[in-house]
Amino acid sequence: MSRPVESPVLTATGIVRGHQLPRRRPWGPRDVIAALRGVDLQVAPGERVGLVGTSGSGKSTLLRCLLGLESPGRGTVTFAGRPVRPGSTASLRWYRRLVQYVPQDPAGSLDPRATVRELVTVPLRHLQVPGDHAAAVTTALTRVGLDPDLAGRRPGELSGGQAQRVALARALAPEPALLLADEPVSGLDLPVRDQVVEVLADLSARQGLGLVLVSHDLAVVARLCDRTVVLADGLVVEEGPTADLLTRPAHPRTRELLAAVPALPA
Repeated sequence: MSRPVESPVLTATGIVRGHQLPRRRPWGPRDVIAALRGVDLQVAPGERVGLVGTSGSGKSTLLRCLLGLESPGRGTVTFAGRPVRPGSTASLRWYRRLVQYVPQDPAGSLDPRATVRELVTVPLRHLQVPGDHAAAVTTALTRVGLDPDLAGRRPGELSGGQAQRVALARALAPEPALLLADEPVSGLDLPVRDQVVEVLADLSARQGLGLVLVSHDLAVVARLCDRTVVLADGLVVEEGPTADLLTRPAHPRTRELLAAVPALPA
């Protein structure tokens, strides 16, 4: 295991989370499956961390706990030392300003009736961000490489790559310190995927934006992440600098993940 990162901005400590299974018979007890079994995670300011693992390893559950969408059964999530939960939706506005989410399916997350301008304005309005929202929309679209003239279009008029950039612009509009991204390029074809990866890498390099990336694509993790955390059966089984972990994996689960990848870029 690598040493804990210095001065972490986001910290998860001892996260335990279970999910109830469907009842086997009417009115019978519901079994609980352990999704997370004591996970620790630290993210330093501006750091890019990959979360990888097979299906059912606990990646998405951990991401939801980090987002404050689910409360852990045990353990805590803090940002700059401040607890994220418990709290009402209104009381978490401070956290939503600082930590934003990039979804896996932009088409499903964008209201087809709204214009790009309206979509990017949503977090500014809901989080009560002061200032010129029209200027903030223009800035966010420009940052992700989109022409601000697209602001009047609707999602159905966008390509897949443009829709994902709009989802990214929406997350960037409140000027967060950290993005939590769930398979943000998994549904894109290879050229468009590469473009979005380059946008994310450029944002992080130029503006110090932190990133927690859930992905099954180790080639994307290799290009984007400074450090990688491997989850298996609700536990962290290995973590370390991405280049070291992907070239000299120590845990059998990490080696299994690498064996499933045809080739990683040099």
